[in-house]
Amino acid sequence: MPEVTTRYKPGTPCWVDLMAKDQQAALDFYRDLFGWQGEVGPPEFGGYAVCSLNGRPVAGIGPAMAAEGEPAPPTVWTTYLASDDADASLAAVAAAGGTTLMPVMDVGTTGRMLVAADPTGAVFGVWQPLEFIGAGVVNEPGALTWNDLHTSDVAAASAFYTAAFGVEVAPMEGMPGYHGFQVGGRPVGGVVGLENDPPGSPSHWQVCFAVDDTDSTADALVKAGGTVLAPPFDTPVGRIALLADPQGAVFAIITAAGAPAG
Repeated sequence: MPEVTTRYKPGTPCWVDLMAKDQQAALDFYRDLFGWQGEVGPPEFGGYAVCSLNGRPVAGIGPAMAAEGEPAPPTVWTTYLASDDADASLAAVAAAGGTTLMPVMDVGTTGRMLVAADPTGAVFGVWQPLEFIGAGVVNEPGALTWNDLHTSDVAAASAFYTAAFGVEVAPMEGMPGYHGFQVGGRPVGGVVGLENDPPGSPSHWQVCFAVDDTDSTADALVKAGGTVLAPPFDTPVGRIALLADPQGAVFAIITAAGAPAG
């Protein structure tokens, strides 16, 4: 199992979480779908649950809480980019044209975080680890394996993340219109336009989890009350499906090319 025990390099997607209107229902759903273990956390952390897969942290699920007088936030998965200094990242985000949605805050002794939007409107988080580095397992069935930025302006978004986080965005060979989101010359995510998204889709970060069998996982999701937005289809990197959980949170799944069916 590809366990992660050292800090993620700055700019690398290192964690994902979901704020759900019904937190317990979300915990139950992802337990059944991916085998995650998690329970409502302590009040001092707002009940936030760190879900684990085979004993390693894999994703967070918390209760969606609206600020006074504000509507409840949408039920969406958020991608967090690693940082060595959250305050410096906040300044860099602002200087590059991003918008701060949640200023830097301490999360106990685990780390420091902020939430922002890039100039095209895609929302993301930033995580500076202290005691908690982020996902402790990746690229295994049930774990995070990829993060894609779907953006209305690839050039503007690419320039922003390069300026704010020092990443490189470059076309991926053999994949027209698709760009690699690279840290240290290694692709750690992707950047793509909105041409293949439903009309009216806003810019957003999309999370993708690895599974043993894309088709059977999509079937299980439907039986659990979820929705298949794009049925399983083959790509050069594997068999993918786009799904929504029963509360509407959108995510992708993939069985990597060459992986045995489960």
